[in-house]
Amino acid sequence: MYVILLSGGSGKRLWPLSNDLRSKQYIKILKDEKSGDKCSMIQRVWGQLKEEGLVDNSVICASIAQIDSIKSQLGDVKIAKEPDRRDTFAAVALSCAYLTSKAGAKEDDAVCVIPVDPYTDQSYFKTLKTLENVLEKTKAEVVLMGANPTYPSAKYGYILPKTNKDDCIEVKGFKEKPTETEASALIDQGALWNCGVFCFKLKTILNKLSHYGLSTDYKEIFNNYDKLPKISFDYEVLEKATQLVAVPFFGMWKDLGTWNTLTEEMESATLGYVKEDSCENTNIINELEVPIVAMGLKDTIVVASLDGLLVSDKHQSSYIKEVTKGFNLPPRFEERRWGSIKTLDIEQCDKVQTVTRKIILYKDMSSSYHYHNKRDEIWTIIKGKGEMIIEGVLKQIQEGSVIHIQKGLRHAVKATTELEFIEIHLGEAVGDEDINRITFNWKEIERK
Repeated sequence: MYVILLSGGSGKRLWPLSNDLRSKQYIKILKDEKSGDKCSMIQRVWGQLKEEGLVDNSVICASIAQIDSIKSQLGDVKIAKEPDRRDTFAAVALSCAYLTSKAGAKEDDAVCVIPVDPYTDQSYFKTLKTLENVLEKTKAEVVLMGANPTYPSAKYGYILPKTNKDDCIEVKGFKEKPTETEASALIDQGALWNCGVFCFKLKTILNKLSHYGLSTDYKEIFNNYDKLPKISFDYEVLEKATQLVAVPFFGMWKDLGTWNTLTEEMESATLGYVKEDSCENTNIINELEVPIVAMGLKDTIVVASLDGLLVSDKHQSSYIKEVTKGFNLPPRFEERRWGSIKTLDIEQCDKVQTVTRKIILYKDMSSSYHYHNKRDEIWTIIKGKGEMIIEGVLKQIQEGSVIHIQKGLRHAVKATTELEFIEIHLGEAVGDEDINRITFNWKEIERK
């Protein structure tokens, strides 16, 4: 059995920590039960997949902008890269093509699709492993997994039962986010919370690709991604299926899609530089290096990052996506496989732009060999040691070193220890809009 982990969403309901480059699934706010360290949603779920022996046959589907975050947090894993976002059907189709082209999967193999953000226990993944047998036994087109509801929630979708079998139910239909009164009636009828888990034969999706005039080759699907419909898996596959069954799951499960639900699983009510007094049911998360003082707050969430400040009633925080819809500012924090970038300041004066960034480069990691046409850069090393190549000349750098890189000069840096420096851009173009890469291979850089 193969597993597709859908991880391409932006997760903007967790603004200001989440953005287009750091989606909610990469924010390290949960606790790793084994190590006690902070971990992200994707790290937690990947660890649970690993415990059940499922990671070798697992592929993560994510946007190109998220690749660095995944590799930084999980290492060298299989990734089906989305060229753009086209909803869940296209993501699943792309991932199935990846499994066929690059992972050796056959058309009769079973595939399970799971979301990246369930907060659940290990029994969830043990139940996941039973879906393949149910698929074979029932001959259903798709097998779903539904959590046994513990209360009438208006936040979740429901799987509606037609008949009960020994270890599964026949599915009559679906109800998306009913009222609490409707949810209570559905639970009395045996309805399950929809976990967003689907199991099917690989050929089910490969046949869909043929219908859209595409082959099963991953590279072709990637290059022709816009030919796939921008539609959810539910509408393209489940609504058209004639035989669906669902397997009940009786363990702990919740969707950590909003600040309200996520803060329920925080080990501490506060993170970062925070002082609070006489607050009730209040969570404060501070990524800034200045203090937050909170007094007498009740049922409140406060989040501060370089991208913005959120102060909200906990219930109201669920609607933040609509409120922030018009925000088009570039993300000020980026996690890369080699380290991280914090944008500290942006200035514009006539045609000259100035950007100040704090960069951390992990030990033994290096940048590309590149140059800029429209800006100079000034680097000030504030921590660690490394080596730098400018126009083929190698020099050692360390805490206190100041380097002026003029426009047009080819340069690269490698960290001997973890390296931290302030980088100032000064010119007509800044950031990634003015970067010309030559190579990422450090040995090749040394030869140039």
